[in-house]
Amino acid sequence: MKKTLRRTAVVAGAATAAFALTLSPASAAPSTVWTVTPTGSYTATNVGNIVLTATIPMTCTTSSASGGMASTTGNPATVATINAINFGTSGAPCTSVLGNVTTTAVTPWTVVAQDYTASTGVTKGYIGNVKANVTAGACKFTVTGKATSTYTNSTGILAVSSVSGDLAVSSNPAPVNCGAVVTTATKPVFKGNYAIKASNGVTPAIVGSNP
Repeated sequence: MKKTLRRTAVVAGAATAAFALTLSPASAAPSTVWTVTPTGSYTATNVGNIVLTATIPMTCTTSSASGGMASTTGNPATVATINAINFGTSGAPCTSVLGNVTTTAVTPWTVVAQDYTASTGVTKGYIGNVKANVTAGACKFTVTGKATSTYTNSTGILAVSSVSGDLAVSSNPAPVNCGAVVTTATKPVFKGNYAIKASNGVTPAIVGSNP
């Protein structure tokens, strides 16, 4: 009788655990309301090097961006636009083993929110609508796609850390004078951190919720 009771208890416990595991993903509903404070224009400045790797690394010691932020709804949701972004300057150009690098962004790009963790104040998402024309020495190619990123409210850092497959080398226009170094099969990676400031000088906050 005791053995039977023990078996029943074990089975009941296992069933309860399985039921809890089944329910747990549903309890974490994705955010559909995104509150940005303050809204309006912002500027972004790189913190550390910005690196675009397309077989070879192309490094920029200076980069800046600007655009607008706004509260919105949905998931995924565009919480900001990047209306201008620059890589390097005439005095501090981006560099590679092929020579100096010129990157001309075709904007606007978007900052898209997908997941918010209240305990850390971190929003996960990606930089979308990415398109940039890159010239490294004689090699010219166009990068398109998105770049995985996170934004942290406490630091105001937009951390761009794309993964292989986020970005692609365009076939129209196709790479020129790049040989086998950069081809349409190349999977570029874009990494770097940007400090974000609102027009009034404060660090913006992005908060996701589900009403």
